[in-house]
Amino acid sequence: MIKNLITIPIIGFIAAFFFSILVVPLVRKMCLKEGYYDLPNERKVHKKPIPRLGGIAIWLGTVFALITVVLLQGTYPFGNSISAILVGGTIMFILGMVDDTYGLSAKFKFFVQIGAALITFLLGVQISYVYIPFVGIHWYFWPLLSLPITILWVVGLSNAFNFIDGVDGLAGTLGSTCAMTIGIIALCLQPPQDTCTLLCFILAGAIVGFLVFNYNPAKIFMGDSGSLFVGFLLATLSIVSVMKSVAFTIFLPLFILVVPIFDICFATTRRLLKGKSPFSPDAEHLHHKLLKAGFSHNKTVVTLVAVSVASGMVAAYIAGAIRAYLVTILCLSVVLFVVSLISKFRK
Repeated sequence: MIKNLITIPIIGFIAAFFFSILVVPLVRKMCLKEGYYDLPNERKVHKKPIPRLGGIAIWLGTVFALITVVLLQGTYPFGNSISAILVGGTIMFILGMVDDTYGLSAKFKFFVQIGAALITFLLGVQISYVYIPFVGIHWYFWPLLSLPITILWVVGLSNAFNFIDGVDGLAGTLGSTCAMTIGIIALCLQPPQDTCTLLCFILAGAIVGFLVFNYNPAKIFMGDSGSLFVGFLLATLSIVSVMKSVAFTIFLPLFILVVPIFDICFATTRRLLKGKSPFSPDAEHLHHKLLKAGFSHNKTVVTLVAVSVASGMVAAYIAGAIRAYLVTILCLSVVLFVVSLISKFRK
């Protein structure tokens, strides 16, 4: 059953990978020409200006791969919820791209992020209940309570991936790993969430193509356009797939997305205790802590991704998808290893 359902997602992954890897050099050339750089400062680990609009390649790779799948199947395979996710994700991408290019205030960005999350909520992407593990309690939310919880989840995770994007290759590797984890667990649910799996694999493919140019030393950053887009899609895809199973709801996504969730909770609490805004930047994220402890860029990425994989393994075991998960992560690890080797010979 899974073997038959996995063919189209794999095609989507491959298409997104090649679209993305072709677009990145063009985006980088444009950034160099127009001067769209991420400048070094005391909070950042890079020492020289780096082009920062790599999210364009991730978004275009995702869109082009979707078009490819539609043409191959001869029909639009997505329902209203997935369409809403694509619309909201595109809004987040445009917001990030404008911020990368011109700079926007934190309050304005937060307002637009809430608007994008609200659109997807109104179109059916909603957290309507929660399961309390080991107790067996299902807590169904009133619609008025479901709205703020959904917006908090979506906006929070979107910013979480923005926060974690501080070391070459970290946000991309975490994003692709989380996307594949959500996708394969969604495929193993009953009934299988095959359209969600397809979009997860496409997103992962677009990110992996970008990583060819983002592994240390990075030639380009994904910027807010990429991190907000990736975070938004992972947050909303987890709602329409894993959370649709009453037995799991928000429980499994907490495991799957443990690294960005822990980082943003830690950062928000730390800043509030210091009397600062939750959005005020600093150099005390998880990756900063590891770098200060003597870890290299690559070891920092491997360490945090290993935590994510191990936590995802727990989620897969609970969902009854452990074999499919292990095979998927093994294949993705091989692909990422090859990509890291290719990145050493990139121009």
